[in-house]
Amino acid sequence: MSTPFFELKNISKYFAKVIANKDVSLSVDRGEVLALLGENGAGKSTCMKILYGLYQADEGEIFKEGERISIRTPRDAMRYKISMIQQHFSLVSAHTVTENIILGNVKGKINWKEAENTIQQLAHRYGFNVDVRKKIQDLSVGEQQKVEILKSLYLDANLLIMDEPTAVLTPQEIDNLMEFVENYSRKGNAVIFITHKLKEVMHVANRIIVMRSGRIHGNVLKEATNEMELSRMMIEHSIEELDKGEDKREAGEVCLSVQGLTVVPRNEVPLLHDVDFDIHKGEIFGIAGVSGNGQQELCMTLCGAMKPTSGSILLNNEDITHLSIRKRITLGIGYVPSDRHRYGMVMDMNLSENMFLKASYSKEWNKNGIINRKKLAETTSRMLHKYDVKAPGPYALARELSGGNQQKAIVGREMALEPDLIIAVQPTRGLDVGAIEY
Repeated sequence: MSTPFFELKNISKYFAKVIANKDVSLSVDRGEVLALLGENGAGKSTCMKILYGLYQADEGEIFKEGERISIRTPRDAMRYKISMIQQHFSLVSAHTVTENIILGNVKGKINWKEAENTIQQLAHRYGFNVDVRKKIQDLSVGEQQKVEILKSLYLDANLLIMDEPTAVLTPQEIDNLMEFVENYSRKGNAVIFITHKLKEVMHVANRIIVMRSGRIHGNVLKEATNEMELSRMMIEHSIEELDKGEDKREAGEVCLSVQGLTVVPRNEVPLLHDVDFDIHKGEIFGIAGVSGNGQQELCMTLCGAMKPTSGSILLNNEDITHLSIRKRITLGIGYVPSDRHRYGMVMDMNLSENMFLKASYSKEWNKNGIINRKKLAETTSRMLHKYDVKAPGPYALARELSGGNQQKAIVGREMALEPDLIIAVQPTRGLDVGAIEY
């Protein structure tokens, strides 16, 4: 039996009362694409963050080609040629694409033209359309994800850990990424691919490990399984059992009416131009398109975070075009942002405090400026239960939750306010198949 390229033995990790990983043992070989599956909070990302040096295991060992190694920081991991594309971006928004990619990887005087050309060629080679001179803050979520991928490619790693790398990519971009993964592994490199998308797993993986509640519950070859079996291992029942039948709801009166909406920043090209549409009560209105073509700006304008240059927005026949964000919330607009870390939650606050931030003025828990923390905690606890958010309780810090559970908490918070209209940008990002169906 050959010696694994990298191996984790009996890894355990605890966060206060939460068991993130318990006695996890897994390995990956050179030339192998290993898929890591599991529902939200199963411990997949935690396990890989231990391998990458972001977390320290409370128990267990790590080996490279049979030799025990110590990885206590990401720099240690990079020394062993390990790179990780994380689910949540680790980019400096005020810096350019090039500056982010070379950050920490160059010394002395920098030849910017040469660096930009190198990265631009790398982007073109893998089919990523990214302007290397743009600042991160000016990029869409999808474009920022591409920069994260390019950072890892630039390091020329032998083991690439990819945590939900396709969450905001278009189908064509996903095809390009899958082709890269296959070509990369054929050169003797290894890939650990964390995803909830079963079709991607069946397309690109050689072997699949399924995690549940911090433990390994399955280790199978791709040829020996199928999507239905994998979904049952992940969520303990098949996707078919979640089918609710045909939706026979009927659209009612117009809830939101947008007419001639235009957004043109000063001395820049239009972000939105003469946009018209109506959304009826009882209707689910979808907006599709390649990232960076105005979807984000449209949603931010509707919720009040961006001011329109011209046009009108009517909610239940009331003109809200120039109203504040708070007033729009009061009138019944909920918002689930695409970037939950930047716009959705304050990671160092607990879940009750994050619930409070959305409606701090609510008389339900705010009386004469005094916060009824008990009632706030009770409301948060009901939300956690209703939306199956895996958390120790309302006082758990937001950053201690998995990405998928953070997303469910945001959705639960918005729905708790009983909005007439909810605007959701990439709402299923980071959610497992069971949560998506829910």
